[in-house]
Amino acid sequence: MAGLLLRRLGQGVLVIAVLQTLTFFLVRQLPGNPFLGERKLPEHIMAQLNALYGLDQSVWVQYANYWKGILLHGDFGPSLVQEGVQVSEIIAQAFPVSLLLGVLGMLIAVLVGIPAGMLAAWWRNRWPDALLMLAAMAGICIPAFVLAPVFGLTLGQWVPGLSVAGWDDALCAVLPALTLGLVNAAYLARLTRGGMVEVLGSDFIRTARAKGCSAPRLLFVHALRSGLLPAVSYLGPAFAGLITGSFVVETCFQVPGMGLHFVNATTTRDYFLLQGLVLCYGVLIVLANAAVDVVLMWLNPRLRTAQ
Repeated sequence: MAGLLLRRLGQGVLVIAVLQTLTFFLVRQLPGNPFLGERKLPEHIMAQLNALYGLDQSVWVQYANYWKGILLHGDFGPSLVQEGVQVSEIIAQAFPVSLLLGVLGMLIAVLVGIPAGMLAAWWRNRWPDALLMLAAMAGICIPAFVLAPVFGLTLGQWVPGLSVAGWDDALCAVLPALTLGLVNAAYLARLTRGGMVEVLGSDFIRTARAKGCSAPRLLFVHALRSGLLPAVSYLGPAFAGLITGSFVVETCFQVPGMGLHFVNATTTRDYFLLQGLVLCYGVLIVLANAAVDVVLMWLNPRLRTAQ
C-alpha cells in the first residue's frame, strides 16, 4: 500500500507541474492588462509597473523565476491588483473560510446523500425509490446559481438569524454550506444507489437472506462496505471542489473564500493570484485522490493486490 501511495503522489506531482505550466501560459493570453483600470496609465508608468513585477522579461524567464520563487522561497508572488499584498497572504486568509464551507457542505452531502441512496436501493423499483431518485435528479439538474438565490429568498427571510451575504458570524455559513451540500448529496444518492443495487443482487447477499439475516445487518454489515465504493471514489475530487471550486456559491453569498478571489482574479487579470489559486486547487485534488485510494483499498482488500 505504501508503494502504491508513493506512486500516486509521484504522479500527482507531475500532474501539478503540467497544470501549473498550462495555467502560467494561458493566463497571459487573457485579453487586457492587470494595470488597466478606469483611467489609462501613461506609457512610462506602464513600463515601470511591468519592470517592477518582472512582466517586461521574456515569458520563459518569467516562468523560470516563478518556479524558482516557489521551490526555493515558498513565494507565490505579489498580487498585481492589491498593492502590497502577497498571494500567500490572500490564500492564508481565504483558505480557512473555504475549508469550513467545504467540510460543512461535505458533511451535509454525506448525511443526506448516502442514506437516501441506501434507502432507494433497498426499496428498489418501489415508490420510495422513485421519489428519492426524482429528488436526486432535480438536485443534479438545478444548478447552484439557481439554488443559492432560492435559499436566500426563502430560508434567509423566513428563518431568524440566517444571513444571505457576508461572513460576520457562524450562521453566515449555513446557507452556502446547505447549497453546496445538497447539490453534492444528489450525486452521492445516485452513486450510492447504483453501488448498493449491484451488491444487493450478489450471491452472498441472497445467501445471507436465505439464512435469515435481518434487514439492518444485511444492509449495514454485508452490503454497505462494497456498495459505497462508487460514492467514495466521488468524494475525493468533490471535497477538493467544494473547498476551492465553489465560485458561484461564494459569489452569490459574498463569502470571502477562494472561489470569490478566483472570480475577482480572473476579471482583473491578476496573474500571480490566479496561478496561486490553481496550484492550491491542484494540490488539494492530488491529496484528496490519494486519501480516496487509501479508503478504497481499506474497503476492498482486492485492490491492494490488483495494483
